[in-house]
Amino acid sequence: MKKELDYIQVDDALGGNQDWFWDPFMKGGGCAAVTACDVCIYLQDKRGIEGLYPYNAEHPAREDYIRFSKRMKPYLHPRWQGIDTLDIYLDGIRAYWKDAGCEILAADGFPGTGSVKEAEQLLKQQIDGGYPVPFLLLHHKNPALKDYVWHWFNLAGYEAAEEAFRVKAVTYGEAEWLDFAELWETGFEKKGGMILLRIRT
Repeated sequence: MKKELDYIQVDDALGGNQDWFWDPFMKGGGCAAVTACDVCIYLQDKRGIEGLYPYNAEHPAREDYIRFSKRMKPYLHPRWQGIDTLDIYLDGIRAYWKDAGCEILAADGFPGTGSVKEAEQLLKQQIDGGYPVPFLLLHHKNPALKDYVWHWFNLAGYEAAEEAFRVKAVTYGEAEWLDFAELWETGFEKKGGMILLRIRT
């Protein structure tokens, strides 16, 4: 079984890219803000939640995206240690939603200390429900995942097969399919985790 979200396109890129930013702090540490910007544009365009994005959500342009990142920066601004916990991220995105008048949205964290099986089920529920999943990876034992270390990115799809459960990771305007169990089992005590989104009923 394979499920992919109809993820946003920003000009010719899949989602945003922190390399676009002029602000050196955002360019180097704006990954959390990028995931939040993508989520807001996606939810306005695909779920019809107005007020999240002040520009054209149906056809987001790179220049507007950069402007939007400046608006998001006070909520999810780069820190010396980065946005290295789920709670910091949750505080920021909830505050943005409140100020944008979109308190219909809610979010919770599922820490990386949870079991991989439960994480898989929650990830599937989120994608099946039409929500991207912001994901924080801190350290990892596999050097092949070095580009994702100490980084926030969005998960936008999954493929469940007998041999593996893979997820579609979106970052820097591109996507890559990763083995979820390997991504989850970092081999380090300090964990990241994922953000679970929902619409209040």
